[in-house]
Amino acid sequence: MFRSTLLFSLVALAACVPEEPVDTDTPVDGCEDGVCVLSGTITENMTLTADTAWLLRGGVFIGDEVSETVLTIEPGTTVYGESSTDGMLVIRRGSKIMAEGTADAPIVFTSSKPEGSRARGDWGGLILNGNAPVNVCSDGVDDCESFGEGGTGWYGGGDENDDSGVLKYVRVEFAGTLISPDNELNGIAFQGVGRNTVIDYVQVHMNADDGVEFFGGTAEAKHLVITGVGDDCLDWTDGWRGKVQFAVLQQYDDASGDNGIEADNNADDNNASPRSFPTLSNLTIIGSPNSDASDYGMLLREGTAAHIQNALVVGFNDACLDIDHTSTFDRIGAASEDLVLANVHLDCATAFEKDDEDRDGDSVNDPDPLDIDSGFFALGAGNVTGDDGGLARPFDLQNPDFTSTATGAVVPTDAFFDSVDHIGAVGTTDWTAGWTTTAAN
Repeated sequence: MFRSTLLFSLVALAACVPEEPVDTDTPVDGCEDGVCVLSGTITENMTLTADTAWLLRGGVFIGDEVSETVLTIEPGTTVYGESSTDGMLVIRRGSKIMAEGTADAPIVFTSSKPEGSRARGDWGGLILNGNAPVNVCSDGVDDCESFGEGGTGWYGGGDENDDSGVLKYVRVEFAGTLISPDNELNGIAFQGVGRNTVIDYVQVHMNADDGVEFFGGTAEAKHLVITGVGDDCLDWTDGWRGKVQFAVLQQYDDASGDNGIEADNNADDNNASPRSFPTLSNLTIIGSPNSDASDYGMLLREGTAAHIQNALVVGFNDACLDIDHTSTFDRIGAASEDLVLANVHLDCATAFEKDDEDRDGDSVNDPDPLDIDSGFFALGAGNVTGDDGGLARPFDLQNPDFTSTATGAVVPTDAFFDSVDHIGAVGTTDWTAGWTTTAAN
């Protein structure tokens, strides 16, 4: 029997929804025309089956942070976010989502609007909250925690190996509801998520805000595709110390987008601990030469450290690479938690640029762009400018081809990373084919 905190109603998507939701004893009782509505808090294990269309009404929260609740989603299942109620799915700390699709039957989270009428920001998005460390508390606070944007719940703790479940062959499309000014939801927010969470073959498409953002934690991901989002493709902040291999980030031409990567440690305390220090390999980061909104390929700032290697960055209008704030430059050559680029190819009209203002519009005195070139970029083994790595069709929005001919990759010696020779996200075999989408609406 579901607990009273479970508000779970089952109605036909095409029919009028009753004002009072209907409690049921089983997830499928009461479904009409193969459509079921989810709302409120779910505290019992349940499975979303592929023979049913599932509608998220408002915020749907899995778990109560007391005992584990597991939400399982079958391959080929479609979950719709209700536009009128800003539907979103939140996995609370201590619970899990087991969403393991296949290349032939991906799991799709999408807009409740008809195809052809869908748009960025139609619904909320997917949020995973974990118990891994974040750096937003005062020094000396054990198991620091924070509350997510848009009322998405508490995250953070002391378990780097925390497990929020599995996302595999999953698409999240047309999400990113504006909750309030400067408060939009990401396609997928990994908030304090731990490294035992499996994230592999995931696309975020046409999100209104960032595609994927890591808020602290130690989450690791492979085979990411982030396309057509309205802000940054891949964002991190608040002490993320995870890993990524094989990521395609592609901006569109419709005056949307901002940066390919926007990387921060902590806006209020650039040297907060644990410091953001991810390792990323095999990236293809594609701007839009036809969009004034396509700014920087990689914007590294606010004290972040990072190891970024085997990357192709092309087509951004302000610059391929910008490093801001003295606290970030201080990571160059640091004995630990340093900032290193290697085997990175830049092909933009402007390779390097500095930004004279911080995120609040206040003036900053960053080092000259020449210091980024000769004092940083030139020090990394295999770094070059004016070379796109032989990308096939990076700017084709309807039928892209992300394969490249660049070779000579040096992959981190870590069990997480696959040993490959190609530079960029995709070598001669296109792992993005078949399960991703390019639909504009």
